Amino acid sequence: MSVGECKLNHSHEDVRRKYEEQAAYLPEELKPLFGTFFEGEHTQEILNEVFHLLKKYDLAVEEEKEERNNRLYMVVKNV
Repeated sequence: MSVGECKLNHSHEDVRRKYEEQAAYLPEELKPLFGTFFEGEHTQEILNEVFHLLKKYDLAVEEEKEERNNRLYMVVKNV
């Protein structure tokens, strides 16, 4: 199991709550993509990944935020 991997499965609602907690810290251009993302159904794998990318986003250093932004953008745009 890799670092940061979690055995918990996060629900659509968990992801939405985590997004709402972190939305103020996210880049503006990502926010409309989340609107679309939350309208769809997603695999457990996608929900878990998005949850972990959002988790403690506000505490991440700039370089890590860039990486998370890139990953979030790819995931929420392509589902």
